[in-house]
Amino acid sequence: MATFEENLQRLEQLTGDIKRSDISLEDALKDFEEGIKLAKGMEGQLDKIEGKIQILMNEPSPMAKDNPPQMDLFNDDSEVNGTRR
Repeated sequence: MATFEENLQRLEQLTGDIKRSDISLEDALKDFEEGIKLAKGMEGQLDKIEGKIQILMNEPSPMAKDNPPQMDLFNDDSEVNGTRR
């Protein structure tokens, strides 16, 4: 799978090709279709990245005064809040 940067480079290449005056209509259409597919895939990648950023931005700071570390995350699964299940 190509990286976002590789897809962007390919999309820029397709855009440049379509703008050429000597390109046939069939080739321009083929490049356009490929560009649309690339753009949609890149939009999906950006949506995933944006979702991750939103999650990170909404997480409280790990060492803030009002947010002490949650040590119970490291306790045995059978024990919750100091009591056994």
